[in-house]
Amino acid sequence: MEHNRLWPIADRASRLWWRTVGRPVDLAGDHSWLTAPTSAAGVVRDHWLPAEAERLGGALIAADADAGLLPDMGCLAGPGFDPGRLDPAIRDFYEHTSQWRMEVWTQWSPLFAPGGSMIGRLYGKRVQQLALPVDPLAVAHGVDSAITKVIDRDGDHVGSAWLRTLRGTGDFMYSGYYRSVVLPGHDRPSIHVSFPLEQGNVQVFLRPQNGKDGSLLLESPAGEFGADGAYVTVLERGRHYAARVPIREEFRIYVDGEGVLRTDHVLRMWRMAAMRLHYRLDRVSARSRATSEAAG
Repeated sequence: MEHNRLWPIADRASRLWWRTVGRPVDLAGDHSWLTAPTSAAGVVRDHWLPAEAERLGGALIAADADAGLLPDMGCLAGPGFDPGRLDPAIRDFYEHTSQWRMEVWTQWSPLFAPGGSMIGRLYGKRVQQLALPVDPLAVAHGVDSAITKVIDRDGDHVGSAWLRTLRGTGDFMYSGYYRSVVLPGHDRPSIHVSFPLEQGNVQVFLRPQNGKDGSLLLESPAGEFGADGAYVTVLERGRHYAARVPIREEFRIYVDGEGVLRTDHVLRMWRMAAMRLHYRLDRVSARSRATSEAAG
């Protein structure tokens, strides 16, 4: 179809835009903190994972029933954040994510919903990445998640791919890569989340903070280039370019009065709330997990 032939042109135009508004970066030098997985042309899904393992000289470990987004929350310890103060359930979720089941609710601002819907129809579903659901019923059947660990040539766990799909359709919502990093000039680690795209990626650096009653606060605030926040990087004509983008995210992970682990997530464009998500997280027993896998 005609529109299928136009997509490569649109994707190239997008990269040219980010090259124009961004700045040249040296991923092998001063800007190595922006090194993150990218994808080849076409559908993203989890197709980028083998290339990332090869780049590190390592391997992938999929279907690990005990895998987490981070090998140990202690890797985030630093001035202003003490993992020892977290509720044990929060620590367990991040260190053993594969053992948790997720339910999601979404609400878009009327101002941003039309744009989100257009992106979802024309982009997210097409490439199976960053497909933010605008219709609340799209997530009515829940979200499935799987963790694939990435290990380096020494066998060390250096990152985790968190693959989230709509339970009702199997479509990918997010295909993200999680690890901890210390940004240049900073004295504490951040959570680095990257979402591979064709010849580029979207990256978010989240600053962890202790909240009340053992809760965890994660924030990608406004700031200067090189600080926590959101970035887009692209590869164009053999050069890398990066731009800081006005997306701010706030997560509050907490245990409610009934002992249920929950997350409130707000995505802002500049200062305006564009979308709110709420997650209910439940630990799944080994028996329930085996039954679910057999049914699938």
